[in-house]
Amino acid sequence: MTTRSHDGSAGDVDYGASGSGYSTYRRPDGRVARQIAQALGEARTVLNVGAGAGSYENVGGIVTAVEPSASMRAQRPDGLTRAVDAVAEDLPFADGEFDSAMTMFSVHQWSDVTAGLREMRRVAVGPVVVLTCDPALVRNFWLYEYAPEVLDTEARRYPPLDEITAALGGTVTVEAVPIPLDCTDGFNEAYYGRPEMLLDPAARQACSAWSFVDDDAREHFDRTLRRDLDSGSWDERFGHLRTQPTYEGSLVVVRATP
Repeated sequence: MTTRSHDGSAGDVDYGASGSGYSTYRRPDGRVARQIAQALGEARTVLNVGAGAGSYENVGGIVTAVEPSASMRAQRPDGLTRAVDAVAEDLPFADGEFDSAMTMFSVHQWSDVTAGLREMRRVAVGPVVVLTCDPALVRNFWLYEYAPEVLDTEARRYPPLDEITAALGGTVTVEAVPIPLDCTDGFNEAYYGRPEMLLDPAARQACSAWSFVDDDAREHFDRTLRRDLDSGSWDERFGHLRTQPTYEGSLVVVRATP
């Protein structure tokens, strides 16, 4: 049974408490959107599961959104359809009702990933597209030296790719997503060349993994990163990232067709 918070959030994050600035810092990036659109193909009707504030809904045709969090539904901008209050594990749609289905940065928050992905497969006749992070790669990022607890949390929460592919079945491809230097979608790796951004508590709050660490971990991160930026130590080691056009980290697009 899926447990829901007072906000309606399903899974391990209460967005009523932590998601108030999500739409400000997690704006869809057009270059990432193009890769998602390519994965969706020519779908006329698209289901967006765990839709949040509506990121990347402009990549498909007619989009139906599902989002269990009341606070996230309230952040959806004018012009997007109202999201259905439901969870991935129990989608209120008929078999094959949509041409395709997508879920963006959401699977790691579901209470039952396999059940949710099977539901997506059930209601979509064509591609199911998942934007997620490979947990085997999330620690391969400079942030791990300053806030290991955050990336350890992400590595635990993101489902292994083989679990995703097994649940979806059919023909599955996994493609790395190059992250642009000026990426507007502010997940942790989006700031690979802009470390100062992660000193902003509001930017960190838009990445759910930070809500799982305590104040001591956040203060240690803030103190040590500021120290290394002021001394030039960060730039000595990682300064080349400030001008690197793209970064291939843990971000991937999983695409499954029947």
